[in-house]
Amino acid sequence: MKASRFLISTLKEAPADAEIISHQLMMRAGLIKKLGAGIYNYMPMGLRVLRKVEAIVREEMNRAGAIECTMPVVQPAELWQETGRFEKMGPELLRIKDRHGRDFVVQPTSEEVVTDIARQEFRSHRQLPKNLYQIQTKFRDERRPRFGLMRGREFIMKDAYSFDKSREAAQSSYQAMRAAYGRIFDRFGLQYRAVRADSGAIGGDLSEEFQVIAATGEDAIVYCPHSDYAANMEKAESAPPAAPRPAPGQPRTLTPTPGRSTCAAVAELLGVPLRSTVKSLVLATDETGESGDVPRAQLWLLLLRGDHDMNEVKVSKLPGLDAGFRFATVAEIEEHFGAKPGYLGPLDLKKPVRIVADREVAAMADWICGANQEDFHVTGVNWGRDLPEPDLVADLRNVVAGDPSPDGKGALAIERGIEIGHVFYLGTKYSRAMNATFLAEDGKPAFFEMGCYGIGITRLPAAAIEQNHDERGIIWPDAIAPFTVVLCPIGMDRSDTVRAAAEKLHDDLLALGIDTVLDDRGERPGAMFADWELIGVPHRVVLSDRGLKDGQVEYQHRRDAEATRVALADIAALLRERITA
Repeated sequence: MKASRFLISTLKEAPADAEIISHQLMMRAGLIKKLGAGIYNYMPMGLRVLRKVEAIVREEMNRAGAIECTMPVVQPAELWQETGRFEKMGPELLRIKDRHGRDFVVQPTSEEVVTDIARQEFRSHRQLPKNLYQIQTKFRDERRPRFGLMRGREFIMKDAYSFDKSREAAQSSYQAMRAAYGRIFDRFGLQYRAVRADSGAIGGDLSEEFQVIAATGEDAIVYCPHSDYAANMEKAESAPPAAPRPAPGQPRTLTPTPGRSTCAAVAELLGVPLRSTVKSLVLATDETGESGDVPRAQLWLLLLRGDHDMNEVKVSKLPGLDAGFRFATVAEIEEHFGAKPGYLGPLDLKKPVRIVADREVAAMADWICGANQEDFHVTGVNWGRDLPEPDLVADLRNVVAGDPSPDGKGALAIERGIEIGHVFYLGTKYSRAMNATFLAEDGKPAFFEMGCYGIGITRLPAAAIEQNHDERGIIWPDAIAPFTVVLCPIGMDRSDTVRAAAEKLHDDLLALGIDTVLDDRGERPGAMFADWELIGVPHRVVLSDRGLKDGQVEYQHRRDAEATRVALADIAALLRERITA
């Protein structure tokens, strides 16, 4: 490729709305151009990156036995109504009508459509297993699109769906996909972790995320440095306290805490550790009475240690809260507790509530909580003596660095990550909802056991940039760079020697299968080098009259501090060796 025939549109400054480094550099390097909120044009330089990402994903999916197809971006609502997701999914699902008033969706994912294919095409256990995948445009109407391609509204995704005859076979397919994902991300040259995850809106009971390690990542990754335990914050389990609950050592005392409505403020006033306080969170579920027409609010009091935070995903899986909950209103709180938020606790309630204690709180003695009186807290509170045991004890909180690992092999650490892939075992969630069956070996209909596997094609380059950049611009891994090698001839428009050497080297490298661009634009050396450092091409070769007189060129990897002089006759072999390595 010759640069004069390509579209290079670098910027000196990033747009004001580009918040994180990948967004800034992708805009400055001319990889993407914003069209609307969360919607981007993929410019030629950026599209070359995406096509390389797609090629690696496609090769490894095919190698793993998956079969490529393409499903429509616009899908009939009837399929989504079969699974209930048309009504259940929030405004992120873009719903539209055609000229006849029929409902459609712009797909954010394709479980319904691929299950419809399976129930029509896979009629016998002899046709299984099967894995269908696509690389397709998706749309999710994000409330607040941000960070460029990291959280856009329109994006490209590889999604695959496996169909098996049994749970055991489905889990084998899951592991095959997990291994394929490892090969994919290894080829990209990225630092990543596979972590246990919650399945979220897609569903299923086995799920892992692949996270690129990056300081700007939105996700917190919890791991044990001394074992293979790793999970995202939603899924990370806090181990039960190792020691039994101590015996009461203090009297229960009503203590004035004027104007102190937070655990931190109370701990500071009383001169005690924050960990000795207990915070009260009040949730509500709306339950229908026996008449079936008058919902009533059931209040739940969740108790967590003052230095811990509630994990909403864990709470959403508790019995009684798994059908959905909300935070209680101030009026509901005052009706049950007789006090406003800030001074709440489980003692002296006006109306009963269901009390759920975090594991840590259930093992505490002599703790401090709100007194259900404004400007007062109670110190020296103990289970059994001052109030009954909680209705339920559960893991309610986010883990923190230093917590013991659930596998007992050390303490947990936390780092930031960017999700680039996710694998789910779905079971029969969608096949049951859509009555998708095949004839099993016993001749009876059986529901497909399914898996779902996604990779964010457009998110992955942004994640790679977050992990690979410096003050000059992007540093692409070889596998996904828009060009692997850039030739920078100095004075090419004035020197026939430089022109001839540059064009011959360009043609020789292309013949070797090395993706090379020749900058024949006639730019000054400083401007030319700055463009390619910003764009992030990993290997640069500079040709000049002075060097060629000695039969040499200058080679520099994007991470090198200085260039190295190499014989012109040897540069092609050197590049092939470096790129292969």
